[in-house]
Amino acid sequence: MGEHEDKVKGEVKEEVGKATDDEQLESEGKYDKAKGKVEGAVNDAKDKID
Repeated sequence: MGEHEDKVKGEVKEEVGKATDDEQLESEGKYDKAKGKVEGAVNDAKDKID
């Protein structure tokens, strides 16, 4: 998935996890959001190199 999709998916999972008191789902959401941020940073670095 792309960085934006991971961020959105993560946000949704995190909020649903909070609403349903599902700590695992909330953690998965945080992971997905972080993954999206890292992908974005890597892509930005690649753009600067090129």
